[in-house]
Amino acid sequence: MTTDTAPAPVAKRRNSTGAQRARSAAKHVLLAAASLVMVYPLLWLVVSSFKPNADIFRDLSLFTADLTAENYANGWNDLQYPFGVFLFNSSVIAFGAIVGNLVSCSLAAYAFARLRFRFRNLAFAVMLGSIMIPFQVLMVPQFVIFKELGWLNSFLPLIVPKFLATEAFFVFLMVQFIRSLPKEIFEAARIDGAGHFRAFAQIVLPLITPALATTAIFTFIWSWGDFFGPLVYLRVPESWPVSVALKGYLDAQSSSDYGSMFAMSVVTLLPMFLVFVFGQRYLIKGVATTGIK
Repeated sequence: MTTDTAPAPVAKRRNSTGAQRARSAAKHVLLAAASLVMVYPLLWLVVSSFKPNADIFRDLSLFTADLTAENYANGWNDLQYPFGVFLFNSSVIAFGAIVGNLVSCSLAAYAFARLRFRFRNLAFAVMLGSIMIPFQVLMVPQFVIFKELGWLNSFLPLIVPKFLATEAFFVFLMVQFIRSLPKEIFEAARIDGAGHFRAFAQIVLPLITPALATTAIFTFIWSWGDFFGPLVYLRVPESWPVSVALKGYLDAQSSSDYGSMFAMSVVTLLPMFLVFVFGQRYLIKGVATTGIK
């Protein structure tokens, strides 16, 4: 007499596969729920930017029938200057910061990675240690220096320091990337008579493109969203970036225009969102190939 039951190992394997699929499905459900919780404030901001002021805090749901684009029209012109002026100011600051970090940090990284000079290791350690110094500690002496130079109410305090390799994180990022390059490339360049500047321009820069892209993306996001620095150095409204201009919609003495503020907040977030979406593959590649584990 024979039976058609499956062998025990096959049954155990099927049970194990079913359990793995169940655990995987449960993990995906939990991750989707957690993602929804994290994304909800952003979705609520976008939906609220189309609501009348009276309905913004009365209804916290994402579904409403009373939507209007009036907040965008009002928010663009409600302040002393059109919101395009503040977008232009932020663009100038972000562009200057990107150029400064790319030039100065790449040169400093090449020096730390390829040159041999006295106290190099000590200087590199001090440079890394500066990452732990908060901006608030340096704020007063920097403010005094920039005031004596007559740079207040200008973009110079926010841009010029970037040309002095003050962003230790980006220097370290590029140093790790340059150190990972084969030494044979530099030996061949030296045999061909290439000096340091030629090797840097023709060999290093093309090969560290992912690190440069990572630096540019992070610099843009940090500069575009910086609030404290512009608040300290920029006193006149015509020089405000978007991060400072948004507070103009709030008034402690009278009613605040939350609808216009939310609408212009969406406009402010849009460039950062686009930069992240189109630059995320360079961002991931740059971080993954710099030896940071």
